[in-house]
Amino acid sequence: MDKAFGLFRQFGTRSITMDDIAVKMGISKKTLYAHFTDKDDMVTQTISRFISIVEEECLADRERAKDAIEELFLVMEMLDRKLLNMNPVILLDLQKFHAKAWQVFVDYQNNMLATMIRENLERGISEGLYRPDLDIKILTQYRIHACMICFQPEVFSGAHDMSRVQKVLLENYLYGVASEKGYQLIEAYKKLSQNN
Repeated sequence: MDKAFGLFRQFGTRSITMDDIAVKMGISKKTLYAHFTDKDDMVTQTISRFISIVEEECLADRERAKDAIEELFLVMEMLDRKLLNMNPVILLDLQKFHAKAWQVFVDYQNNMLATMIRENLERGISEGLYRPDLDIKILTQYRIHACMICFQPEVFSGAHDMSRVQKVLLENYLYGVASEKGYQLIEAYKKLSQNN
């Protein structure tokens, strides 16, 4: 699945065949079909696995973060690694050609991602790092959709690196929700991350 996902993330799902995957792995196509019903099944399983890994890393980042702002800086670093060399066409391919895999992604957005964003906002408010007057429901939806904008090739051409787009959007989101105390902490974390 790692090899298949590596190909999908680089070229999208539509342009990669089961033959391509088998050749890249040095196995027969028959061996692939012993583990996956068809290409759609492989795409669904690889996307599910990728999402599970991202979820685990987000939860681990939340646990080790000293505060809500550090949590988002840790998530930013993780996304930087995960989105490196990812072709935005992958989400368009899922939406058009792999209904089950697309549903896995939509469920992740509406459940796990929404919960993580909402809980981070609640944490930041309780820590005095985010403004107390925030509309959590609206900002949760805003952040979910902002996360997806880098996957829209018509918005950001190939000249833009997905991880860079995510970093800029997340940083600006943070400045928007931060209290004065939070703003100072963002500046401190930015300096630390620039020195690493």
